[in-house]
Amino acid sequence: MEVKRVPAVAGLFYEDNPALLLEQIKSLFAGTEVPVGKDHVKALILPHAGYIFSGEVAATGINRINPDSRYDNIFLIGTSHRMSFNGASLYQGDYFITPLGAIPVNHELVQTISSESPCFNFNSDAHIKEHSLEVQLPLLQYHLQYNFNIVPILIGTRSLEICGEIAAVLEPYFNQNNLFIISTDFSHYPNYNDAVELDTETANAIIKNNPELLLKTLEKHDKENTPGLSTSLCGWSSVLTLMNMTEHNTNLKYAHVQYKNSGDSPIGDKAGVVGYHSIVITESQNEFALLKSEQEWLIRCALNGIEDAINSRSTNLPENEIPDGVKIYAGAFVSVYLNNELNGCIGHIGSDELLWKNVLRCARAAATEDNRFSAIVPEDFNKISVEISVLTPPKMIDNIDLIIPGKHGILIKKGSQQGTFLPHVAKKMNWNTLEMLEHCSRDKAKIGKDGWKKSEIYIYEAIVFKSNQA
Repeated sequence: MEVKRVPAVAGLFYEDNPALLLEQIKSLFAGTEVPVGKDHVKALILPHAGYIFSGEVAATGINRINPDSRYDNIFLIGTSHRMSFNGASLYQGDYFITPLGAIPVNHELVQTISSESPCFNFNSDAHIKEHSLEVQLPLLQYHLQYNFNIVPILIGTRSLEICGEIAAVLEPYFNQNNLFIISTDFSHYPNYNDAVELDTETANAIIKNNPELLLKTLEKHDKENTPGLSTSLCGWSSVLTLMNMTEHNTNLKYAHVQYKNSGDSPIGDKAGVVGYHSIVITESQNEFALLKSEQEWLIRCALNGIEDAINSRSTNLPENEIPDGVKIYAGAFVSVYLNNELNGCIGHIGSDELLWKNVLRCARAAATEDNRFSAIVPEDFNKISVEISVLTPPKMIDNIDLIIPGKHGILIKKGSQQGTFLPHVAKKMNWNTLEMLEHCSRDKAKIGKDGWKKSEIYIYEAIVFKSNQA
């Protein structure tokens, strides 16, 4: 006889009527944006509260998946909320039921995984009323155009060692054919402003793909005794399991998608909130997926920074107004134009600084500190425009044939000397690869025309966008 897991929170966390549920989900996705340069999504970290509170954040995360993507399996991993138990419980029934239909469990795969380690078991009681996996399913059913199988996993342990064992068993399945959904909310019950600060710190630790840093951040939050705080990350064991699988894979990229907390809901109380982040994990061939709104925000950030700089003011940006998508670690260059003529360009190639901070600092410096040009003065502010180049991390090459002029920027390093050209320079100057290398070596790195031959050479790419011309 088939075993079906019936919904536990339909009618509570989301509509139980199929037609009303479709309308509810449609409205959640209506406000999301399609990112520039979508990559193949390998994993998502999503919230699991009622849709009125966290549905938009979850939908925005899921929207990063191409709806036509075909996954063999979707691994749903959450931390048990109602009971603790040893190891992790793999659901061994046949279907999860939602108001939108039945979703098959890959029973054969569940049995295979269960046989690989004693840390996996089946705790039926843990699954019956657990909401953290269930609430993801109607959103996935709505968004994905093809049917999918699921592998539902609830983690009951608080042992770091066992989380590592769980990750070791699951890691071979973390591949292009499967999608991993990690279900967690962030801070529970601090006030609104404290939640924003705590959740930002936690999310930043996660996107660095460093399990030890995440644990230290959570420990720090526990010791700070923030009023009202009961946990910084209710699904920490699930997130940690994912990070144990990904920490040594340098081809993976964690990136913010969206943040809100329950205080942003029309019925939310800002005195005690729960935080919600969506975070996407992709392959790193295309490092960035900046939304148009995020590009526009960076332009405003740069222009505001310039206006403050030329009027001898500091620039202070409220943390809760900074889009999550610009809180990635990335290099950037900012070019300032006066009457459509270049009047300053400053950049930082390394990915050791948050993108928005990099853009703000470089914009202020490009307008006032580039000694090749006269500093912008207040009366000229309305005559300027800016161009921002967001850079992928440089990759060292040993074959210059890998350089594609116009697509790749180059960085030449020899000892303490270095120089770079952004990707568009070669196209603008109509240079071939050799000409690009020689000019960069001589004019930028100052090591002579042929100095590149005995230097380290790196390539990178850029997303380039501009403000309206003044």
